[in-house]
Amino acid sequence: MDMNVVGSALIATQGDIFLDPVLRIEDADFELYSIGASYIRTFEWLGKSSRIDFRVPYSNGRWEGIVNGSDVSTRRHGFGDPRIRFSMNLYGAPPLKGKPFMEYRVGNPISTTVGAALSVTLPLGEYYPDRLINLGGNRYIVRPQLGVLHTRGPWQFEATTTIAFFENNDEFFGGATLEQDPLWFFEGHIVHSFSRNRWMSLSGGYSYEGEGQLNGNSQNNQQRTRYWALSFGMPISRTQNIKLTYIDARTNVIVGSSSDSLILSWSMNWFSN
Repeated sequence: MDMNVVGSALIATQGDIFLDPVLRIEDADFELYSIGASYIRTFEWLGKSSRIDFRVPYSNGRWEGIVNGSDVSTRRHGFGDPRIRFSMNLYGAPPLKGKPFMEYRVGNPISTTVGAALSVTLPLGEYYPDRLINLGGNRYIVRPQLGVLHTRGPWQFEATTTIAFFENNDEFFGGATLEQDPLWFFEGHIVHSFSRNRWMSLSGGYSYEGEGQLNGNSQNNQQRTRYWALSFGMPISRTQNIKLTYIDARTNVIVGSSSDSLILSWSMNWFSN
């Protein structure tokens, strides 16, 4: 008896873009509104708790700035790149369901779980080689991930490490080839559960490296971005839940971007044999 979860999310993001002064683009900013759809299935594989996720976004955004002293703007709308992710518990909680799972949780208020995951971003989103700004990336991105979750009563503490590997984009703007070094991301979460299955979490993260090269020439755009997020979730029925999340991202380098995002998500789950 496996669990299925379908969900959707409304995402509103606004931010500032900091570009190389040589490009003569000033006061660049953007507003991006997205709706995402997802499907998750949990199952037992090789005696371990496993799951597979599939997510796809549809976005509508506006970018504007001052180029050579003139105000310019552009809009984009369409599908972004979908992502598929497989994850598995390597150590810790056994693959239990229903009553046995609840009995395990009650009998083990303190536990530690180690898991691994692999996600792949597929280059299927809207992309035009003659445009600098696109919703799709026109390249595969592979992200292996390793995480540790420690549960202590109503508290959960999680630490995760992810590294992203980028395929070359041979159809970048201006006929160039875009390469990108691996990007590291470290994140941590503190979650507290309340009565009636309500919960709140505080998260923090930091990404670095990921420098790009155009036709083999370094762009000096290594990422140094810090993140923090606050989330609150609660059930609205026996099988449905909602979650509200705020994400703050701030770059620590001259070339990069900073943004604020607000996300409202809904999910519904059911079991199947």
